[in-house]
Amino acid sequence: MADAAAPGGAPAFPVPTMPAPPVAVVGLGQLGGSLAAALAAAGRPVSGWDVDPAAREAAAARGVAITRELSGVVVLAVPLPAMATALDGLVVDPAATVTDLGSVKRPVLEALSPALGSRFVGGHPMCGTERSGHEAVDPELFRGARWAVCLEAGTELPRWLRVAEVALAVGAEVVPATAAEHDDAVAAISAVPHLLAAALAAAAADAGPLALSLAAGSFGSGTRVIGSDPAFVTAMVEGNAAPTEQALARVRAQLDRPWPELVAAGHAAVTRRPGRRAVRVPLERSALLALGRSGGAVTRRLAAFVEGWVPDPA
Repeated sequence: MADAAAPGGAPAFPVPTMPAPPVAVVGLGQLGGSLAAALAAAGRPVSGWDVDPAAREAAAARGVAITRELSGVVVLAVPLPAMATALDGLVVDPAATVTDLGSVKRPVLEALSPALGSRFVGGHPMCGTERSGHEAVDPELFRGARWAVCLEAGTELPRWLRVAEVALAVGAEVVPATAAEHDDAVAAISAVPHLLAAALAAAAADAGPLALSLAAGSFGSGTRVIGSDPAFVTAMVEGNAAPTEQALARVRAQLDRPWPELVAAGHAAVTRRPGRRAVRVPLERSALLALGRSGGAVTRRLAAFVEGWVPDPA
């Protein structure tokens, strides 16, 4: 996509009535395969590639065109350590916008920006399960999920919009954020929960077979995520080490509080149910980021605006 501009130098945004570009997904495991399947089911032109022949075969059966030639919006749905080499051996249209589904954003931005520059727009859908691989594909995986789409100082808004449109097309809500803001936030609500689940499971194992035999709902809910691939969890927490350490420090401080006070504070946090107030936001970086920082999300694309919501305590 070229740097189109309207009269006066303003960005020429792709209007919703223009044909949506094709999507090409690299990596057809749970996330990538689910995205490709959802787009195919919605009638969106979608292709894909995976080094695993079984994943390619499963995606083809869901209507995904298997090819090494990628154009439109190229989505990297590969493990974090493979991001920098994910496009090796593939033919990518020089005009393509490239995004990713990685759980950490700053390291991916640093790895891909030298080669891709403003063509890269980071992304992270907040969904998935402890399962992995093409056997875990679910076309409904993204429906209702929050999908962070990164908006850096040098991000081209037309490219950001194309990535946001992919997320909206599969039923997700888009949260604009910088890579740094994203990583600070997910350290608290993703990386730390994985570590706490690991600690809880290991401590229960140390308590002996009687404790494990009595484990029920609360233990299962608290440890579910550590059933994920250990390599995935390790890459996620080590790739976001500093924010994760800071988030863990906040948890340790909470555990030092008197127990009744801690229980009451935690209960209040998870039972708070703010309403939603509908908003319309111009396609401008500061306005979009303000929406994300407020805890809101984008739900619909218009010609020169987006519609969405922000929390309304009233």
